[in-house]
Amino acid sequence: MTVEEEKADERDFGWSLGVLLRALHGSMGRVLKDFPHGPRGYQTLSTVVHGDQPSQLALAAHLGIDRTVMTYLIDDLVEAGLVERRPNPADRRQRKIVPTERGITVLGDLERRVRAIEDHVLRSLSPEERESFRGMLRRVACGVADVDAGTDPCDVVDELLGGERRR
Repeated sequence: MTVEEEKADERDFGWSLGVLLRALHGSMGRVLKDFPHGPRGYQTLSTVVHGDQPSQLALAAHLGIDRTVMTYLIDDLVEAGLVERRPNPADRRQRKIVPTERGITVLGDLERRVRAIEDHVLRSLSPEERESFRGMLRRVACGVADVDAGTDPCDVVDELLGGERRR
């Protein structure tokens, strides 16, 4: 690669995101390799613990995961004792996904490990810059989350990484 090509890569938003994503994906893959559905399962558990989605369908829509895939994912989280399905008190026709005590404990441990990975990936930034970066990234992500509701964000990530989908 020539010096000019390297400088162009440094200015390319997509290249920068790809580098960050590959670094994060590789490290998180090692930490979450034994967790049901890896990073997707982790994100689902995190949303169940920290969010308030009224149903499994709402949870799938919020995370951009196909509802059929979500069914299998939740089945595996239930089997692992991390979540359970309960009748939704606001609508008895729905099942609400709620964390178990074990799920909350496991997530707390994983969140600490994931945060350490993120801090390592972002080590060229000061702690204050990391927090600003996380906040800005979340704001941007939330601003585009509904651009193509038919696209599963996991498909996009897998395509970028050239990996196989985990279902």
